[in-house]
Amino acid sequence: MRIGFLFNHDQIHQVAHSLPIAIALADAGFAGEIIVATTTERMKREVLRLGGDRIGRSIQHVALELKGKSQTLSRLLEFAIPSRKLLIYGDNLDFFRSLDIMVVAEKTSLVLKKHYGLTNLKIVHTRHGAGDRAIGFDKASAGFDHVLCSGPKIKERLIAEAGVPAERISIVGYPKFDTLNPSVTRFPVQNDKPVVFYNPHCSAHLSSWFKHGRQVLDFFVGNDDYQLIFAPHVMLFERKFVMTIDKLRLDRPGRIDERYLKSPNIHIDLGSRACTDMSYTLMADLYLGDVSSQIYEFLLRPRPCLFLNSQGVDWRQDTNYTHWQAGPVIDSPAQLATGLKRAFESHAGDYLPVQQQMFARSFDLDDRPSSHRAAEALMRLADQASGRPGSSGAIA
Repeated sequence: MRIGFLFNHDQIHQVAHSLPIAIALADAGFAGEIIVATTTERMKREVLRLGGDRIGRSIQHVALELKGKSQTLSRLLEFAIPSRKLLIYGDNLDFFRSLDIMVVAEKTSLVLKKHYGLTNLKIVHTRHGAGDRAIGFDKASAGFDHVLCSGPKIKERLIAEAGVPAERISIVGYPKFDTLNPSVTRFPVQNDKPVVFYNPHCSAHLSSWFKHGRQVLDFFVGNDDYQLIFAPHVMLFERKFVMTIDKLRLDRPGRIDERYLKSPNIHIDLGSRACTDMSYTLMADLYLGDVSSQIYEFLLRPRPCLFLNSQGVDWRQDTNYTHWQAGPVIDSPAQLATGLKRAFESHAGDYLPVQQQMFARSFDLDDRPSSHRAAEALMRLADQASGRPGSSGAIA
């Protein structure tokens, strides 16, 4: 039995959602082969960092590459679209055919079933976040052989909206939480002023950045009553253009002006590891954002939130904006001063109970590591694929 974990992305933000499961499998002494496959040097470094000495010992590592023609095509297109990510499948079919089960955190890998005919390969989706966006519950989710999800909210929407059969879903908690470093670095400027974490999404039809982002930064440049961490979705500034898939659109994020970079109360991070390892969600006093699923990671420790409705969305009865119930919603940066004040003052009385309920619906956590629960679900699938249903026990 060969179980592969594929890491095929430009950035590292998906690694912590599935690599802990591979580690839990290896530590439990899984009898089959465990292979992690990376497609970029950046991904390889992160997998080796998190996997430690298990990589090469109990977990095999494979670096997948593009062939000649694909390399040329990728160089021509990569400035705007994730061409390498898409081309890697067709150039490595022999590797994918060698697997019995493949674990992924994204959906593009379904191309192996739909277009390359690998119908015998069981593909398991770990997802990467516990957010509310409709794209997380589209019909593509039903293409997976099994889905590992974080909590009841996710399972219910997968069944109702994506048509995933209940028996093909396992609630396992949130393996990323197993990777948390308890010692969080504080904001670079050491003072007692509140730290605001501004975390706009990269999808232009949903994000606050393209219409209001620079006005948000201007507010904090001129208001040193707050310290600001500007750490958007890691894909916002990854390329000169941002392409969104759910509503096909191409936009430019632009550049960060010098006045923002030099402002002593603003810390800007467009893609370091701290953007993905929950450093900023843990150190901030308030979350300011739009649709990023990082809001739910922030609620691991409930604190004030403020949301910027740059798109003029009628959000109150929309399940794709359930997270906006966690704090006040403003329509423009002109309302930031009053919005921030209200978010802090009203949190304990109006929003804390709501946040706690939202978190519990999104994350089913217990005294066992989520990665262990997910590894057990994989072992059950492996047993079924081998004709040995129910033979695997619990991981201690």
